[in-house]
Amino acid sequence: MTALIGTFNEKPLHASLKQLYARAGDCMEVPIDGYVVDILRGDLIIEIQTANFSAIAKKMRDLASRHRVRLVYPVPHERWIVKLPAPANAQPVRQRSPKRGGMEDVFEELVSFPDLITDENFELEVILTREEQLRRFDGKRGRSRHGWVVVERRLLGTTDRLLIRSPDDLLSFLHSDLPEPFHTLDLAASLGRSRAFAQKVAYCLRKCRLITPVGKDANAVLYARTGAESQP
Repeated sequence: MTALIGTFNEKPLHASLKQLYARAGDCMEVPIDGYVVDILRGDLIIEIQTANFSAIAKKMRDLASRHRVRLVYPVPHERWIVKLPAPANAQPVRQRSPKRGGMEDVFEELVSFPDLITDENFELEVILTREEQLRRFDGKRGRSRHGWVVVERRLLGTTDRLLIRSPDDLLSFLHSDLPEPFHTLDLAASLGRSRAFAQKVAYCLRKCRLITPVGKDANAVLYARTGAESQP
């Protein structure tokens, strides 16, 4: 009954990832401490989150305070868009999206609880996926996509994985071309992303005590890798 309740509203992408991760001997949809977890492998809880981290922040903090937890987050590296027509007898339109996600996209969500990376009970696995998005036109809800709303995501395959077990694993996102010290505009240029995104990265790295504010350049805060500010 618990498994049925846990999978009643399960989306295809979540179900496919759970099937991908499951091994022989794993328990699925297990009630623990008032929550239902996706997979229990011995003493390791594996939770798959395809949407906002803010929705599971309390759950992750509570579980990690007493159990080993691995949070799995998929990032669409390759994406195909399928636009579903309004007439039932019309053909859907399928096209490849020019957008490509990367491992660094996890920072968009990690801002909800970056300090959890410092907890030895918690680890985060980012998986790059190939996925198909089904969209339906809804002029009232889909303003950000010109009226098109995502109604379903389907897993087509995976391309890479990154397991983050400790704060030091996040240092790989600080590229060698980043000056020392640096501000978020430097970080944005290094990552090839917007400054707003770089600010989220800097926030997470600071909460994990990987970078430290060391001054200002006009109104911009200057950061250095922790320990670098004391080096000659």
